[in-house]
Amino acid sequence: MDLILWRHAEAEDAGPDGQDLGRVLTARGEKQAARVAAWLDRVLPDGTRVLSSPAQRCQQTAQALGRKFRTRDEIGPEASVQQLLDAAQWPVARQPVLIVGHQPGLGEVIAHLMGIPAGGCAVRKGTAWWLRTRERGGHMQSVVVAVQSPDAS
Repeated sequence: MDLILWRHAEAEDAGPDGQDLGRVLTARGEKQAARVAAWLDRVLPDGTRVLSSPAQRCQQTAQALGRKFRTRDEIGPEASVQQLLDAAQWPVARQPVLIVGHQPGLGEVIAHLMGIPAGGCAVRKGTAWWLRTRERGGHMQSVVVAVQSPDAS
């Protein structure tokens, strides 16, 4: 199974309503989202399921991709590793899943799947990590397929 974790792009410090979920992308964040979305659009297989946090900054990041996506409350800013993996149906989903979410949750998922100590993986704003599960020698492994930074797109 392929799991793509995309952290929302750069956002304002406070939302127009004063609430964290209402924070919107900065002009720089809009450019970051567009750059990574262009790369993702070229490489994502058809049928990739796209899920987004309800936070406005994640919604805007997902919209940059120009594909249909589903908002899932359980992958919001406070999502746990298990909530994110459950939403993705890791590792048994039949199609790739792209989650647009938050740090530290996305970094914690990567650390968990890659055997990195907790707190040992930071995901920069706007960056996408592509992970894949595979079987080798009767054991399941998680491998990094790609990491795309908005600065490299």
